[in-house]
Amino acid sequence: MLEKWFQLKKNGTTVQNELIAGVTTFMAMAYILAVNPAILADAGIDKGAQMIATALAAFAGTLIMGLMANYPFALAPGLGINAFFAYTICGQMGYSWQVALLFVFVEGIIFIVLSLTSLREKIFDAIPLQMKNGISVGIGLLIAFIGLQNAHIIVASETTLVRLTSFRENFHTEGICALLALVGFLIIVFLQARRVKGAVLIGILATWALGMICQLAGIYTVDPENGFASLFPIWSNFDPAAIRLTFAQCFQADLSSVPVLDVIILLCTFLYMDTFDTLGALIGMGKRAHMLDEKGRLPRIRQALLSDALATSIGAVLGTSTTTTFAESSTGVEAGGRTGLSSVVTAFLFLGAIFLAPVFIAIPGFATAPALIYVGFMMFSTVVNIDFHKPLEAVPAYLCIIVMTLSYSISEGIAFGMISYVVLHVVSGRAKDVKPLLYIFAILFVLKYIFL
Repeated sequence: MLEKWFQLKKNGTTVQNELIAGVTTFMAMAYILAVNPAILADAGIDKGAQMIATALAAFAGTLIMGLMANYPFALAPGLGINAFFAYTICGQMGYSWQVALLFVFVEGIIFIVLSLTSLREKIFDAIPLQMKNGISVGIGLLIAFIGLQNAHIIVASETTLVRLTSFRENFHTEGICALLALVGFLIIVFLQARRVKGAVLIGILATWALGMICQLAGIYTVDPENGFASLFPIWSNFDPAAIRLTFAQCFQADLSSVPVLDVIILLCTFLYMDTFDTLGALIGMGKRAHMLDEKGRLPRIRQALLSDALATSIGAVLGTSTTTTFAESSTGVEAGGRTGLSSVVTAFLFLGAIFLAPVFIAIPGFATAPALIYVGFMMFSTVVNIDFHKPLEAVPAYLCIIVMTLSYSISEGIAFGMISYVVLHVVSGRAKDVKPLLYIFAILFVLKYIFL
């Protein structure tokens, strides 16, 4: 049955590979179960309810992706978009979280309609192949950058924005986390070099285990106020019925006090962020898994985009921000995942996380960081496919990489890449080489930066 549904042999994989990949992807994404509720709590949403909503949205979206599109890609409420939800719509603009959820729901419905047409598919195909290579590299660097931050190897600086951590200062918190993450990274590299199956997952678990040993030995100090929680699960009363506090609240929103212009602006912003975050993730992971054809197209792209759109609306009904395809799925791809079976595994782990929340929330960022850093390295290898002897193609890819990494946003990187691609081709007298759809989006991106 599994072979018939997921076509394992055709995709060069096995049930064992898919199981390992599914678990690996989940481990790399489990942090969202703690991070997303923490961010949306600032919008006034109950943390317990939000954790359940996050897990259920990830379960539903990932399951749909696995069964409908047969891809090893996992979905969950996206970072960046959730911050826009909490701090811009509910914070700066002062709207209720119910209103914000309604915008997410409507955006999802619009995406469902667009996904049933060929528009989003055409956007994917319109992106030049060299820029797709750049997107893959950019996502790799962004994932690695996130991993370095989660490991406390790279920390904030008042003078240079970021800096390398001091291993001597705060050794029992930041220092030991950074050191353990580096050890975990070396473990993954060593195991990969020896072709050990599940190397990334083993690296995550080994790093976590070393951390627990350090906590027992007093080398790692628990400091919750500064983000250094206990590495052991803390069991407490957990109420799965808390989902009632957010379920279907998007339909209770009162839009009577929301100006029409704000409605248009917020919907367009959600559409922009979600579209290009999703397309970027699909391009990056598809490229890494060698799923793109010779023209850079992704088979079954419509099913993948429809899965993402359905997940967004379902997530809004459950009570969470935009659910989107996660670039961290690359960890599962690197572990050998090639079909939707690995996504199904990841999905049910998210469902189980509702009842084992303390275990998964206890997985520290420095334990998953080695996996992100290694996957970033593997995705960076795509840089050799960029033809730097053709600056009209290579410079937009380069800008895409740099902006994506430093702005912490896949969508902003794609925007800069598209704008520069169109401008360079027009001023070089090669306007006819640019697909019409790229002109439209380049103009829309410019207008966004002017007016939004």
